Amino acid sequence: QVHLVESGGGLVQAGGSLRLSCAASGRTFNTYVMTWFRQAPGKEREFVAAIFWSGGNTVYADSVKGRFAISRDNAKNTLYLQMNSLKPEDTAVYYCAARPDLLRFRPQEYDYWGQGTRVTVSS
Repeated sequence: QVHLVESGGGLVQAGGSLRLSCAASGRTFNTYVMTWFRQAPGKEREFVAAIFWSGGNTVYADSVKGRFAISRDNAKNTLYLQMNSLKPEDTAVYYCAARPDLLRFRPQEYDYWGQGTRVTVSS
């Protein structure tokens, strides 16, 4: 059974940085795509960034490109999201998710989810 646990959220001022972590367990993830989604109050859950566990190719939403960086540590089975130059509109609950093989951008197409970690960016 896949288990994902996010951490690292908090309150930060605009322009600041945070690093989110997602500890993954329950299987090997070599053929998986690991993705960060976020959900702001009153809005739908949206794609933020993804990484192919094997190979490390990355994909970003336009809204975070150049500010966020997704990475993974194979030895620790941990996914990261480094968030820089944060804006108030980045305020959301951030979720990590996993699915096998193919990148998808809709949350409905992901099999495994963490519980989420809240990020609040003050202006």
